[in-house]
Amino acid sequence: MRLTKAELRMKAKEARSRLSPEEIARYSASIERRLIEVLDGFTTVMVYVSKPPEVETHGLIAALNSRSVRVVVPIIERETRSLRLSALPDPAVLVQSTFNVPEPIGHEIPVRPENIQAVVVPMLGFDSKGNRLGYGAGYYDRFLQRYPHPKKIGIAFSCQQVESIPADENDIMMDFIITEKVIIETTGSDAL
Repeated sequence: MRLTKAELRMKAKEARSRLSPEEIARYSASIERRLIEVLDGFTTVMVYVSKPPEVETHGLIAALNSRSVRVVVPIIERETRSLRLSALPDPAVLVQSTFNVPEPIGHEIPVRPENIQAVVVPMLGFDSKGNRLGYGAGYYDRFLQRYPHPKKIGIAFSCQQVESIPADENDIMMDFIITEKVIIETTGSDAL
């Protein structure tokens, strides 16, 4: 019996909710190390700003900024159901905004989507084929349909992996999925 996306979301959320704050911190640091490796050579990277209990990205943002990588963060536009982009040279300007996501409201430095080389995408769940389960609003899928050129890198904890995610033409596959245990390059579908 195949589970629906709603059932898979609940299953992945439950699995993630069982992680302790210490495990989240330790696993996030491991994901960050693997991600830095994959992002080597990229000069403009879009990264989501995490909120608990997601994979923590504040350390990643600081590490990329310290390497002179231009960090770009998404700003959620609820009215148009889209994302606009801002460079983030200083994470101190972040304030809690739409859906409690930290955003640089009032300190935006607009960036053109065409300049993004890689996108680090939050995932609620994933499968080994590169299918991503988001929160259900479709912000990233719509953005990546419109701008398909960047490398798409989904990050999550290994406990959020499910056997199979039902995907349709609106769902964008990831090029890489990174957990605390593995890097999956989905174009060749082999774990590194």
